[in-house]
Amino acid sequence: MSKSLPNLRLNSPITSKVIGQNVAKVRKERKVSQLSLSLDMGYKSVSVVSFAEISLKGAHFNIAHLLQISTILNVQLIEQLSN
Repeated sequence: MSKSLPNLRLNSPITSKVIGQNVAKVRKERKVSQLSLSLDMGYKSVSVVSFAEISLKGAHFNIAHLLQISTILNVQLIEQLSN
């Protein structure tokens, strides 16, 4: 039996906040800095990652970001989306 994805609204602040917290948790477990992750994602500063991890000013990770992060941190996408 395959796992089904939870019914998520990725634009809701609560969900975006949970995803940001999950990304931060996995990033820290892997001992990857915000700057290193940002650079690996193709950005020149930590703003995208740091803002999205804490949902600052409505920032959030989009699906393209999450796919990149999954590859960079070697983590399944569903782990980033779950509570």
